[in-house]
Amino acid sequence: MSRTNVFGLIMVLALVALVVGVPSTAAQDDPLRITLVINGTLGDQSFFDSAQRGMDRLIDEGYNVEINTIELGTDEAAWEPGLGDAMGDVDNYDMLITGTWQMAEFLAARSHLYPDKFFVMYDQSVPYEDEEFCVEGCTNVYSVIYKQNEGSFLAGVYAGAMTTADIEGMNPEAVIGALGAQDIGVINDFIVGYEQGACLVNPNVRTLVQYAGGWFDAPKGKEIALAMYEQQADIVFQIAGQTGNGVFEAAEEQGRYAIGVDSDQAVIIQDTYPDQAARILTSMLKNVDNSLYRAVDLHLKGELPYGTVEAIGIAEGGVGLARNDIYYDSTPEAILDLVDAAEEAVLNGEITVITAYGEGAVPVGVPCAEMPETEFDPSAYLQ
Repeated sequence: MSRTNVFGLIMVLALVALVVGVPSTAAQDDPLRITLVINGTLGDQSFFDSAQRGMDRLIDEGYNVEINTIELGTDEAAWEPGLGDAMGDVDNYDMLITGTWQMAEFLAARSHLYPDKFFVMYDQSVPYEDEEFCVEGCTNVYSVIYKQNEGSFLAGVYAGAMTTADIEGMNPEAVIGALGAQDIGVINDFIVGYEQGACLVNPNVRTLVQYAGGWFDAPKGKEIALAMYEQQADIVFQIAGQTGNGVFEAAEEQGRYAIGVDSDQAVIIQDTYPDQAARILTSMLKNVDNSLYRAVDLHLKGELPYGTVEAIGIAEGGVGLARNDIYYDSTPEAILDLVDAAEEAVLNGEITVITAYGEGAVPVGVPCAEMPETEFDPSAYLQ
């Protein structure tokens, strides 16, 4: 399914879903029992912790819900049976939430077995049109995906401008880095947006890209980041889960900088590792917490469009940049203004961010000279 914005289709698709048998979302006196299934562990200071924050926010704000979080651990062989067990525990949940591309087909293949249950898939859509997996159309599954290319575009604008700024720790070479966990679509969608943003503000920038091969290996992340800093990268954007935590260690050791991912990673570690936090200039926010909070809220109102996928980006608060004290204290005013202006240009359609998905998908490593032209002029902010 194309990663286009489907908001205009919601009403039609919702009516279709009702016809084919989505369970009723009528108001109930009993709490909505939610099981959150994590294919990993909490404490990643990033993606999964963000999902849990969405659940905690529901509790904190007094929603009539009960939350049970299941951590399946880092052994990928345990993920499918673990999800199967959680879905089969029908007496203990009304809604089950899980995420990431590894879990989408597992969830899809079982959703028709539980027609009176609701399922939410985040960061990946179930294959609604594939009858092999969505046997009955997955009409009781809502999927939400994120325009991580848009948020990463802003991170690239920032990194491309900062790499030659007159700041301690930045060398004269226009080199930045991106560390991905795996060479897969969702990670490459981050990277192509990042590359486009950097090229927009600095056509001579060189972006180093490497994949760690996994999500839970901080020493590997540190090793790769150290190599990038040796190649004159000033800033490394980590898109690698717990593996990316090694980037922060490397940045601290080398007196260089990093960009976090998914959550505001500097704020999360500031009390425990203040010297590392000071090296995380910003983070590309994938607001899983906001999206899951929103999904449950809409469900309780009977308005969540099951049987569909929604793509949310900057405009919907789905992605963005962390703007904390470290960001403001470390960044020249002109670059702050540049990032704000670039964000506004995306919102008003002046800039179309490239993507690694769908028709017209762009591969990683496109030269700056081949990036799409835009009317946005960053030179006014970089004099």
